[in-house]
Amino acid sequence: MQGAGAGLPDGAYALGPPEATGVIRREPEDFEVTELPLSQPEGEGTHLWLEVRKRGANTQWIAERLASAAGVPVRDVGFAGMKDRRAVTTQWFSVALQEADDADWSRWDLPDADILQAALHPKKLRRGTLKGNRFRLVVRDLGGDRDSLDRRLEAIGDHGVPNYFGPQRFGREGGNLARAAHWLRGGRRPPRRQRTIYLSAVRSYLFNQVLSCRVAARNWNRLIDGDVAVLDGSRSVFPCR
Repeated sequence: MQGAGAGLPDGAYALGPPEATGVIRREPEDFEVTELPLSQPEGEGTHLWLEVRKRGANTQWIAERLASAAGVPVRDVGFAGMKDRRAVTTQWFSVALQEADDADWSRWDLPDADILQAALHPKKLRRGTLKGNRFRLVVRDLGGDRDSLDRRLEAIGDHGVPNYFGPQRFGREGGNLARAAHWLRGGRRPPRRQRTIYLSAVRSYLFNQVLSCRVAARNWNRLIDGDVAVLDGSRSVFPCR
């Protein structure tokens, strides 16, 4: 978890210290994220699914703009997962409509975003209903030995990397984690949406600490007794023994 924010510890390295240095995310276009949906809209129903490409805007803000454009409460807008703000990201949203004729999305004005396609579907898009995300990153001002970097990239291809949560999960300078700690120690209860964000920051911090310990123990990339696993391609959860 290198550079996760002020006061947050770095995670252990699985393959050794970095072989190169560089600058990432200097511009939003340097970090592109494309959501891989679990299913496609069926073409009929009362939920309008929209594929949206956004730049420099967070997912919740786009959801609020869609709700305003459609004239529905923001709770009637669904999405599979949060995407980075400082990036160019493509993801699906759903908007619950009263009538199919309400689906004239071509007139909706979304600053910093474009609607790429839209189709009706019987159900709302729920959190977690995605295959994953595809990333494209640009590294600028690259420094270091090219041969060493090539060997490291080959090792990553063979073994993968520990998937730490990055700094965006903890807010600016780790602020979400600090606010969560204040609340959990008896401070004022935050609004519901902030509670979700703060609890996510705490869970992510704990995950990173456990993962760092597993990396140091060299068992991060295999299951051990006590782990909880999800069967690939399903939602079947089971403990490992």
